[in-house]
Amino acid sequence: MSNVMAPDPLRTEASAAPVATGEGDFVTIRGVRLQLSELVNRKLFEPEARKKLRDELLAAKPFPHLVVEGIFHPDLLKLVCEEFEQHSGLAWQDVKTRYESFRRSVMGGRLGPASQLYFDVVNSGWFVEWVSSITGAPYLLSDPHLYGGGLHESRTGAAFAIHRDFNRHRATGLQNEMVLITYLNKDWQPEWHAALELWDKNKKACVKRVEPEFGRSIFMLHGPASFHGHPTPSKAPEGRPRRSIAAYYYSSPEAGKPSQDKMLTNFMTRFGADRFVAIARVMTPPIVWTALKKVTGR
Repeated sequence: MSNVMAPDPLRTEASAAPVATGEGDFVTIRGVRLQLSELVNRKLFEPEARKKLRDELLAAKPFPHLVVEGIFHPDLLKLVCEEFEQHSGLAWQDVKTRYESFRRSVMGGRLGPASQLYFDVVNSGWFVEWVSSITGAPYLLSDPHLYGGGLHESRTGAAFAIHRDFNRHRATGLQNEMVLITYLNKDWQPEWHAALELWDKNKKACVKRVEPEFGRSIFMLHGPASFHGHPTPSKAPEGRPRRSIAAYYYSSPEAGKPSQDKMLTNFMTRFGADRFVAIARVMTPPIVWTALKKVTGR
């Protein structure tokens, strides 16, 4: 996690949820109408809610994280869940090692319409600004290629050993700041295990468990002690996979640092014409020059 803190983590002007402008502001996916202004819970974007979420994150143990219920409209998440099975164009990658066993959508692959809409939201400027305001992480950048993210599914018997996520994006070199995970498992039972476990920095004990219940999201800020996983194999009945959808946020190592480079646009000058104007301005009385500008509009 970056050590640079946002200058004003509770600012509101740039991070307000979108507002519908008319009756036509909706999309329809497989017959389900989704109002664009209701894709997220607008109450979570209000100043008091942001402050409450920020306070919860700062007090969280064993490392900075934030569990939030109901960020996204349940109809959108139901459609996303359907696309784990029904979207024929979705390419999967099976991952199976001694430490992990799951499958995930291929990075940069074609997603179903509901899944793509979810990522359009979480990667949008207004959503990223909201994430910055509640986490205190400035200059966040989203990743449309979903490196490390996308759709994830673990089946009965699968586990994911306690680990710490990667430090940098493999292709861009950007610093990993945090991950957002949204769970898609209706009526998940604790006796099925596979809860997300957050461990202490010494990797000796689980400090907190987060059940992967439908509609529950978690922000986990990346750092030297952000150890997590679901090491206990899933005991869910066959046909009840553990599903989630994830996106990472990054920052540039150069973000916020003073730069010697000129940041303004450089316009090409017409040497002869510009020189003539400069000389004319020096030689013309100010009152006459002002009058000429009003006449010419230049």
